[in-house]
Amino acid sequence: MKVFSGNSNPILAREICHSIGIQLGRSTVKAFPNGETFVKIDENVRGEDVFVVQSSSPPANHYLMEMFIMIDALRRASASRITAVLPFYGYARQDRKDQPRVPITAKLVANLIVASGANRVLTMDLHAQQIQGFFDIPVDHLYAAPVIFDYLKRNPIDDMVVVSPDLGGLKMAAAYAQTLGTELAIVAKRRKSPTETEAISLIGEIDGKNILLVDDLAETAGTLVNAAALLKGRGARKIRAAVSHALLNDLGIERLKNSVIDELITTDTVTRPVVSGVSITTLSVAGLLGEAIQRIHTNSSVTSLFEFKG
Repeated sequence: MKVFSGNSNPILAREICHSIGIQLGRSTVKAFPNGETFVKIDENVRGEDVFVVQSSSPPANHYLMEMFIMIDALRRASASRITAVLPFYGYARQDRKDQPRVPITAKLVANLIVASGANRVLTMDLHAQQIQGFFDIPVDHLYAAPVIFDYLKRNPIDDMVVVSPDLGGLKMAAAYAQTLGTELAIVAKRRKSPTETEAISLIGEIDGKNILLVDDLAETAGTLVNAAALLKGRGARKIRAAVSHALLNDLGIERLKNSVIDELITTDTVTRPVVSGVSITTLSVAGLLGEAIQRIHTNSSVTSLFEFKG
């Protein structure tokens, strides 16, 4: 078994290797002056079970091309099996035709991963679970929830209500509420533009309660910030947000700085610059991904990693 990494999240890749007791595979991944990507695998992989760790975080197109070229290089170097490990799967929000004459880019990316030579995919907290069906190869879908549950167990919150900031995240929020043994509430939103949303109504009782907002992705943070403002206006006390993938562009950081969110709990599936003025707790999913990689390598069950209270 060998693990290689592109340039999107080498720190996470090294931590994954440390968790399973192996060295990160040696490779050269760099750009030519014209922007084209050059890849060379610097060690023998013939007959090896190979894992390529690469998040499609910004710049997503560049990092996806790195991954495609790395997989092609490994396939041509006679690796026996190649698993694309995407802690964050980009383009996942473009999973359906919601307007005339638009693509289904999540499906296109799936096709490109398969065409490049991947034999299976390991990913975490897809924006829409049906994306697994876009692949004609096996997909192991992990959840960041066990890592966040462990943090909340060590830092308990009294009188807590789990809140979904939109209707799309209801299933995830319900799983959190069931596991943590709390009440559940939902905020309904209306999207005005790709970067702007409006929280319009609340279902559930949150007056005098501490809130845990649960979502899979925060980039411009509009959904979280608007939901938090609505909850604060309805009598909520402290508001925390748990997000699997916090991409956080400049607009998102500025919104969080000016929001009523007291703490953002997230993971290291994507890299981000150091953010001042916002309380961000970053939890590592390296152990979880490392354990899944080991189980895939030994053909053991991955599902059993996520069995909580049945």
